[in-house]
Amino acid sequence: MSVFPLQACTQSYDWGKLGTTSKVAQYAKMADPSFHLDEARPYAEASLWMGTHPNAPSRSLEGQPLPQILAENQGLLGSKRHKDLPFLFKVLAIRKALSIQSHPDKQLAERLHKEQPNVYKDPNHKPEMAIAITPFTALCGFQPPDNLVQNLLTVPELGVLIPQPLIEEFVAAREALTRNSSEQTKAVLRESLQKVFEALMTANPETVATQAAALLARLSNTPESPTTNLVQTLYSQFPNDIGIFCVYFLNLLTLQPGEAIFLGAGEPHAYISGECVEVMATSDNVLRAGLTPKPRDVKNLVGSLTYSMTSGEKHLVRPIPWGGGGDGDGGGEYDDGRDARGIGKTKLYDPPVEEFSVLHISLRQDETEHHRAIDGPSIVIATRGKGEMVGSGDGVGAFSLKEGSVLFIGAGEEVVWKARGSDGLEVYRAFCE
Repeated sequence: MSVFPLQACTQSYDWGKLGTTSKVAQYAKMADPSFHLDEARPYAEASLWMGTHPNAPSRSLEGQPLPQILAENQGLLGSKRHKDLPFLFKVLAIRKALSIQSHPDKQLAERLHKEQPNVYKDPNHKPEMAIAITPFTALCGFQPPDNLVQNLLTVPELGVLIPQPLIEEFVAAREALTRNSSEQTKAVLRESLQKVFEALMTANPETVATQAAALLARLSNTPESPTTNLVQTLYSQFPNDIGIFCVYFLNLLTLQPGEAIFLGAGEPHAYISGECVEVMATSDNVLRAGLTPKPRDVKNLVGSLTYSMTSGEKHLVRPIPWGGGGDGDGGGEYDDGRDARGIGKTKLYDPPVEEFSVLHISLRQDETEHHRAIDGPSIVIATRGKGEMVGSGDGVGAFSLKEGSVLFIGAGEEVVWKARGSDGLEVYRAFCE
């Protein structure tokens, strides 16, 4: 069968929201009434791991692992000859900040896997996209150069943690860029930022603890601001951690539901709070450097960052109407031949990687939406309301959907989505084509 329900796997981490406050736990309970929900347990990444990753592979309702199903039915993966599902789909429910981290590119991932297979357990890269389903806060990429200069010159604690000559070198490199915007001048600025950031992340732990306490004390006498509030939050979660000072280096973004960010290799980030659906290449490779009790790899993180300095908007993924949807009632075409039916019902998030894209379907009561066949595999999770999905293939039939329902849709399957009930139906569909 080319369409079938999946049992996803709930993962519990210290940073997850507790009990029924977690969307992960809510979805798991709605999808499986027998799921035991512990109110004191943090439910972080939803079983919502959904995919074939060996750490938590999804299964059919009959208990057959998804990797086995796909190995025995390669046609479900489409004509590109994928040997396995190329993406991993998740739901995150974040109560406590995740680590200051980045992800390696393929070349670095292969080297790290060869050198430390017990830590970096696969040789793949891990580009990722997060789409907010509740207000979602993240640190994301280095701030623009002028912001960094301002912080380095006005946050006295940074002047203790980072040698003054390195700060002066960065300020001079920024000033040079105003006179000459050549690629060589930009490269010098990036190299200078790397020296500054490496000095920060390798600062003496005792000095870090002293300066973190000094920072907290100083901010207690200043007006509230998003940055001040975040420093105070991170200090309460990770006292004396160097990651607290990354607030003055990375962009702070708050996404509203439906807004998304994409993070390629070598982009520093940390998810702070909120809930999202997340999709990534099938990998669990993470370089960590702060805000975590887990092992850190500061050397490889610092050595592999892009050191791109720009506003956080660079990382936003703006959805566009998807040309493969429609309700079958008129609509015509765009000039480039895309089907204009269904605008507003299905939107496409299409980051610059080949492993994944995401469709967001939002239907009101009794609305329907048609999706053309996709030449690749899909995994679907319903995040709001009730309805059904009807397939076109022989023996596919209809599948009921409610919050937390997860489906696999094989390549080449046309489907129709139908909303039932006053809450309508909201679905996220990760796919590769």
